[in-house]
Amino acid sequence: MDRVEKVSQFFIIILGLIALFTALNAVENIFAPLALALVAGVVLSPVSDFWERLGFPSVIGALVSLAATLVVMATFILVFQPVVAQLVAQAPKVWSDMQDTVEFLRGLMKGFSEVTDGMTDAIAPEASAQNGNQSSDDGMTLPSVTDALMLAPVILGQILVFGGALFFFLLSRGDIYQWAARRLSEPTERAQTARKLQEAERRVARYFLTITLINAGLGIATALALQVMGMPAAMLWGLVAFLLNFILYLGPAVLVFSLLFAGIAAFDGAMALLPAVTYLALNATEAQFVTPGLVGKHMQVNPLLIFLSLVFGLWLWGPIGGIVAIPLLLWVLVLSDGIKSDAAQNNAPERAA
Repeated sequence: MDRVEKVSQFFIIILGLIALFTALNAVENIFAPLALALVAGVVLSPVSDFWERLGFPSVIGALVSLAATLVVMATFILVFQPVVAQLVAQAPKVWSDMQDTVEFLRGLMKGFSEVTDGMTDAIAPEASAQNGNQSSDDGMTLPSVTDALMLAPVILGQILVFGGALFFFLLSRGDIYQWAARRLSEPTERAQTARKLQEAERRVARYFLTITLINAGLGIATALALQVMGMPAAMLWGLVAFLLNFILYLGPAVLVFSLLFAGIAAFDGAMALLPAVTYLALNATEAQFVTPGLVGKHMQVNPLLIFLSLVFGLWLWGPIGGIVAIPLLLWVLVLSDGIKSDAAQNNAPERAA
C-alpha cells in the first residue's frame, strides 16, 4: 500500500508541474515581463541601497533605477535596428557570392529528390500519386501592418507590467523578504530565512555585475578585432556581441551566423570567414578562461543545469525566458544551499583546520 501511495504522489506531483508550466505558458504576456522585472530588481538592488545610504528616500532610488533601466532597454532595442537593416541591405551581395554554392547544393538536393521519388513510386505508387496531386502553393504569409498594430497594445501592456513590478519591488523588497520569511519558515527560523533571501539577492547581483563586465570586455575585444580587419560597423558589432552574450549558447550562435553573413558581404574569399572565426576564438577564450577565473569556483554551476534551464526558459517565454533563466537558477541554488554563501566559504578553511 505504501508503494502505491508513493507512486500516486509522484504522478500527482508530475501532473501538478505540467499544469503549472501550462499555466505559465498561457499567461506569458503577464508573467514573462513580471519575471524579468524581478530579476532586474535583484540586479539593481545595490543601486537602490546606494541611494538609501546617501540619505535619499527609497522611492527616489526606485524611480532612478526604473528610469535608467527603461533608457538602457530602449537604447539596446535601437541598437539592433541598424544591424538588421545592414544585413537585409547586404543580402543581394551575399546571395551573389554564394550563388555557385547554392546551385551546387540545389543540384544535390534535386538528385536526392529524384532518387526518393523513384523509390516512392516503386514502393507505394498510390501514395506518390496523391502527393503529386497536392498543391505546392502553401506559402508563408508575411506579417502585415495590421498585425503589427494588433501587437502594439500587447507590447505596451508588457512594458507597463515590467515597469510597475520593477518599481514596487525596488520600493518594498525588504518587506517582501520579511513576508516571505514569515510564510516559508517556522518562527524560530524566520530571521535566518530573511538573511538567506538577502544573501541570494547579493550573490545574484554580484554575479550579474561580474558577467556584465566580462561581456563588456568581450564586446570591446570583438569591436577592436573587427575594426582592425576592416569590418564595416565594427563598433556596432561589438555592442551586439556584448548584448547577445547574456543569452548563453544561443546568443553567441546567433552572432556567429550573423558575422558569417556579414563577412561574406564585406570580404571575398577566405577573408569572409575571418570575422566569425575571430569572434569564436574570443568567445571560447572568455568562456574557458576569463569567466571561470573571475566568477570563481564557488559560483560555478553544473553546465547541464545551465543548459536545461536555458532551454526551458526559451521554450516557456522565448527570449525573455532565456534572459531570466540563469539568474533565477542562481537564486534557487543559493536559497537551497546549492551554492555556498560567503560565510560558509570563509568558514570552510577554519572547519578543515
